[in-house]
Amino acid sequence: MATHEVLDRRVYAPGEVIFKEGEMGRRCAYLVEQGRVEISKKTAEGMDKVLGYIPTGGVFGEMALVDNKPRMAKATAAEPSTLIIVTEAALEMKLRKTDPFIRGLLNIFVRNIRDLTDQIINRV
Repeated sequence: MATHEVLDRRVYAPGEVIFKEGEMGRRCAYLVEQGRVEISKKTAEGMDKVLGYIPTGGVFGEMALVDNKPRMAKATAAEPSTLIIVTEAALEMKLRKTDPFIRGLLNIFVRNIRDLTDQIINRV
């Protein structure tokens, strides 16, 4: 099976939510083919805090794909955006060829990023 057979493309309008914080949803990551996506997270006070923007060529949503945990932030199209959806099957095809040590390291990196993001967002 070729990688392109498990990839899909979707167009989002400005303000359209791609996924919500805490959502389990579909196990996939996104590659921004065109446009820009805002990543935000709720603070301890319940306010939305913008963490950053993913530009054309950027990838987001990869952590839930790697560790199968809920989405740690909300992703919203900041402008008309075309996204390539990278499925679990596409990633799995690539990871099968990877050393198990590297796969374990990837999981550790994802866990550390989640922990650091929570610490930063909840600073007073």
